[in-house]
Amino acid sequence: MSDKKYFVLMENGKDTAQVFVSKQPRGAALKAATRGHTDIQLRERGTNRVHSFKGWTEVVAKPANGPAWLPDKIKKANVSKNGITRL
Repeated sequence: MSDKKYFVLMENGKDTAQVFVSKQPRGAALKAATRGHTDIQLRERGTNRVHSFKGWTEVVAKPANGPAWLPDKIKKANVSKNGITRL
């Protein structure tokens, strides 16, 4: 049995066409934040749960052990969980 879960991005209380795949809701939220979403509502497929996150990105220096092709400044996504609501 597979560990991955599917999370549908919601906007204004309605599902969008964007689906993020991750084991945990935080991983899916990080993917959404990387794509520029700030108020993230993720509906977990197959359940009645909606995970709420606040997302943002920061421009930071590349890690010391980063590969040579990586630019000096990179965009890093961060999320903070607001809670879970049930439909």
